[in-house]
Amino acid sequence: MSGVHSRPQRFVDRTLSRFLRIAAPTNDYTVHRGVGIPMRDGAVLRATHYAPIADTPLGTILVRGPYGRSFPFSLLYARLYAARGYHVLLQSVRGTFGSGGDFVPMVHEADDAADTVVWLREQPWFTGKFATIGLSYLGFTQWALLSDPPPELAAAVVTVGPHDFHASSWGTGSFSLNDFLSWSDSMAHQEEAITRKLAFQTRAARRLAYAMHGLPLGRAGRDLLGSRSPWYEAWIEHPGRDDPFWADMRMTSALDRCDVPVLLISGWQDVFLEQTLLQYRHLRDRGVDVAMTLGPWAHGDMITKAGGTAAAQTLDWLGTHLAGAAAKARRSPVRVYVAHHGWIDLPDWPPDTGDGVLFLQPAGRLAAAPPPVEATPSSFRYDPADPTPTVGGRLLTQKAGYQDDSELARRADVLSFTSGPLDADLYVFGHPVVELAHEADIDYVDLFVRVSEVDARGHSRNVSDGYRRLNAPEQGPVRIELDGIAHRFRAGTQVRVLIAGGSHPRFARNLGTGEPVLTGQRMVPAVHTVHHGAGGVSKLILPALAGLPSPDGGADPAGDLI
Repeated sequence: MSGVHSRPQRFVDRTLSRFLRIAAPTNDYTVHRGVGIPMRDGAVLRATHYAPIADTPLGTILVRGPYGRSFPFSLLYARLYAARGYHVLLQSVRGTFGSGGDFVPMVHEADDAADTVVWLREQPWFTGKFATIGLSYLGFTQWALLSDPPPELAAAVVTVGPHDFHASSWGTGSFSLNDFLSWSDSMAHQEEAITRKLAFQTRAARRLAYAMHGLPLGRAGRDLLGSRSPWYEAWIEHPGRDDPFWADMRMTSALDRCDVPVLLISGWQDVFLEQTLLQYRHLRDRGVDVAMTLGPWAHGDMITKAGGTAAAQTLDWLGTHLAGAAAKARRSPVRVYVAHHGWIDLPDWPPDTGDGVLFLQPAGRLAAAPPPVEATPSSFRYDPADPTPTVGGRLLTQKAGYQDDSELARRADVLSFTSGPLDADLYVFGHPVVELAHEADIDYVDLFVRVSEVDARGHSRNVSDGYRRLNAPEQGPVRIELDGIAHRFRAGTQVRVLIAGGSHPRFARNLGTGEPVLTGQRMVPAVHTVHHGAGGVSKLILPALAGLPSPDGGADPAGDLI
């Protein structure tokens, strides 16, 4: 079934262009729905083909995802590009929205992407070269294709797209409960009729909260999901990084085989930030033409707040690497948003910095001078029956991102260490690190660490988090690398370090018993001790500068922090 681009749709396309602040559309297009694409096992995947009405199309774009082929994906990943001269094939992956077979997240994407390219080559409208674009799961499908890149692939734009699902779900050693139970629940209901979907959304938050607090974790999740999303328990049953279970959900080979220009777009508060940074470093070290944009966004902001930036940069990237047009040249490989400053261009990431060190002190102080040897330790009690709550941070939910965490800092099960007001601006570029002289009275514990910024009114807001499951005493200090940041701590503000035994429901709580995460339900509280003196020294290490890095990557390291 096909339709000609109509006058109302022209109005929508022009309005979208003004909203995103990008150049106006250049041509009309037709829409061919219900296109069938055969897979090697006989399954037929459904797609919509957007065909530009143009004498010389600029190229072809392939978009593969599980969330359907209607709004917002049809608008932002198909019509936007068809109206500028590109053929677009928007495909529903296996088992979703009319595509045959069963949907098993990530497992079939490499084979199905390869079969789609075989079909694409045979189409009379195919331009001979194509690019891939898309966010989140649509980014994973790109890495799946890049694990064995076809010769016709000319470029990719991966927005908040993971390549390794084990790292996403178990990278800290604790299961990412909030993100992947809520995603599984959303996937279970996404194709329901609109009335049922609205009814589901009105009760979703309450149902999710009940399931996330329930034990054992597997049964509580299944009570929520019913017969749908059958993969959920299997994810929890396989925590091991080297478990073969994850082989089809890990596209690390794509980072070794990719040789096409790749643009990476992400946010400092995106759930997959650490994978975007790894993707950039790996491709850069191999000499691949790679660029990266990092903004002040969480995962849910990428279509809304980040939509204009992402669309403009995607069009420029495709214009240069697919269409071969004289597109707007990218000024620098890396473009990052610095909190409390704005956008800057860099030749690489991270820039060279010095190390600014602040020591955790008794009575909740944070200072540049080491504490005295006789300094007494700090301690807190973590109770898995009343777990320390998640406040902001890198989540898939609407409560993600930068949030006021003042109440978190005041909790009895959280240690808070705060510096004096900064004498001058402090710029931090890269990964803060916290080293803790830590011990606990049981073997099975987690550590959540956060750096926050306290303003002149005393309000605290998260900047960077780190998390580790220990499950055995460690020799020497516990080292926790926090999220990468580009942040200006303004003069007069204070730096704060928070330490807790969990962050629930972002991460599945450590019950303190060592029982399997899926079936455990007995809970044992833990007393955590952080030393400042004879028992060891605990500190925050900031990759710090006194000012912004220069465009050539040089900069002055920070002096005394306090």
